[in-house]
Amino acid sequence: QFSGLDLNSSDSQSEGSSTSKGRYIPPHLRNREASKQGITFSLLGFDSGGWSSSRDKDAYSSFGARSDRGAKSSFFDRGNGSRGGRQERGRGSDYDRSGFGRFDRGGNSRWCDKSDEDDWSKPLPPSERLEQELFSGSNTGINFEKYDDIPVEATGSNCPPHIESFSDVDMGEIIMGNIELTRYTRPTPVQKHAIPIIKEKRDLMACAQTGSGKTAAFLLPILSQIYADGPGDALRAMKASILLPSPEEAEYGRRKQYPISLVLAPTRELAVQIYEEARKFAYRSRVRPCVVYGGADIGQQIRDLERGCHLLVATPGRLVDMMERGKIGLDFCKYLVLDEADRMLDMGFEPQIRRIVEQDTMPPKGVRHTMMFSATFPKEIQMLARDFLDEYIFLAVGRVGSTSENITQKVVWVEESDKRSFLLDLLNATGKDSLTLVFVETKKGADALEDFLYHEGYACTSIHGDRSQRDREEALHQFRSGKSPILVATAVAARGLDISNVKHVINFDLPSDIEEYVHRIGRTGRVGNLGLATSFFNDRNINITKDLLDLLVEAKQEVPSWLENMAYEQHHKGGGSRGRSKSVSIPFYNNRFSGGFGARDYRTSSVSGSSSFSSSRPTSTRSGGSGSRGFGGGGYGGFYNSDGYGGNYNSQGVDWWGN
Repeated sequence: QFSGLDLNSSDSQSEGSSTSKGRYIPPHLRNREASKQGITFSLLGFDSGGWSSSRDKDAYSSFGARSDRGAKSSFFDRGNGSRGGRQERGRGSDYDRSGFGRFDRGGNSRWCDKSDEDDWSKPLPPSERLEQELFSGSNTGINFEKYDDIPVEATGSNCPPHIESFSDVDMGEIIMGNIELTRYTRPTPVQKHAIPIIKEKRDLMACAQTGSGKTAAFLLPILSQIYADGPGDALRAMKASILLPSPEEAEYGRRKQYPISLVLAPTRELAVQIYEEARKFAYRSRVRPCVVYGGADIGQQIRDLERGCHLLVATPGRLVDMMERGKIGLDFCKYLVLDEADRMLDMGFEPQIRRIVEQDTMPPKGVRHTMMFSATFPKEIQMLARDFLDEYIFLAVGRVGSTSENITQKVVWVEESDKRSFLLDLLNATGKDSLTLVFVETKKGADALEDFLYHEGYACTSIHGDRSQRDREEALHQFRSGKSPILVATAVAARGLDISNVKHVINFDLPSDIEEYVHRIGRTGRVGNLGLATSFFNDRNINITKDLLDLLVEAKQEVPSWLENMAYEQHHKGGGSRGRSKSVSIPFYNNRFSGGFGARDYRTSSVSGSSSFSSSRPTSTRSGGSGSRGFGGGGYGGFYNSDGYGGNYNSQGVDWWGN
């Protein structure tokens, strides 16, 4: 009976005829085409009569909320794209961790209209599960009281007064609630000064100690301002990209995101760390943080961006990629943060940073607010800051570009052939629950040392630039959790990583750059905790002798007599430091004893500064090191025997930690 039917015939009859023959459609598929069309228009906010309106009594959007605005909204109807109720095809609510729903299908005009009317300063309902996930960790060190004694100096015109507690400045209900959940009792020195400066919308260059709370120092005031001001032009631009998409957006069926705040970081690990902090302070808000970085699936990151992005944390290379793909627009970026700015320039990111800041659609300086944070700010970096910052305030916080007195620094002479044996002695003397971070110079060296320690029976892992992103994240997780309490790392892990409870940092290979040394040992002694840094020194490290000596004296550390002798001989022989020594080019290292600040404001370096930056060099008494610490003799042998390692370990009253 079907032999006469052309199952694939096209519509040849008049379109106006209701009896025209169409392509044969099996019964079970006859309603699917109409259904698809209806869903497509519904997702875009259209119906057969145009835009959805209050007359569409029973119509549901892709977010599962009734489009009838007169109806009572459901529990999740917060104007942020996450609305409760029935969803298309039986899908449940897509409420996610930051309080935003999914916009995977191109957005919804009613979400934009509603969000524009919402008060972003009001907190959303709490989530017990998310609260437990975000705030279960500890944030206060055992030696937090010492931070009150750290000197701080701010230079610049009309500098706002610092605060003594978080309640001294109005940051809104959401921020204050999240500060309480994070168990921050009072601000650290950098937070005391940076928060009011950023709240006053002043540009800032901050030289602050690693682990001193720099991340919260910029996230708290920035998010506070976003909550107070609302989305503004960024939301209207996103709405326009839905209604009138560009050719690129129309081709991919997606819209461009316009973040209100951008944070640039040098490494993937630091970017993820800042993002996790942003999630904490964005809890119960309408702000959705996102993170993009190289070495991970860009498709997944794009899908995450399309769900909404108000605060973006990014590495420069991946951000440029996203911008060129039309996924990110910086037209309405009000806040720009460069974290570990000197590290980004050292890694060669200056072209990408200039492309992002100066050669795209980002508002110019004076319109946007820019902040630069780092543990060190060499003169060259400060000169570069003139291009990015407008009438900025320079903030120098405590011994901050040098090192913290919370860190006990020990330098021991160890020949290359003896390093592994000496490392085993150090590890044997370290408590099983203590996290130890071992730095080496090369990727091959990291793999070799990890393999050696593994065969010696130590639970260890390694991280370096050739490891995949998944391997690196897994290694950091194993280390943080204590499953592998020894982490062998190259410089990729030296900057900005906030790994709490790192008790011991070992420089198996000393860097040739004193700034790199500062950042490495800054992984311990974070936020008031006490820590130990041990460095293996030999003939290969002569180039940093003077800078290392100055650093130890300034931080009130014991100086081995052989290091003093080497520095003296080097000075009188006229042998300058090889490599990238900072002793000549940066005023800080020539005047390190003048006040203990990590850097000084280059704008005032040509004139006499305040008493905090006195140019006089006070007399210091350097201990010869021939006493109980065992630095005498010029070699590591005396140290090894007198400090209780090896067979004599427990024979001394004072252990390696000074107990």
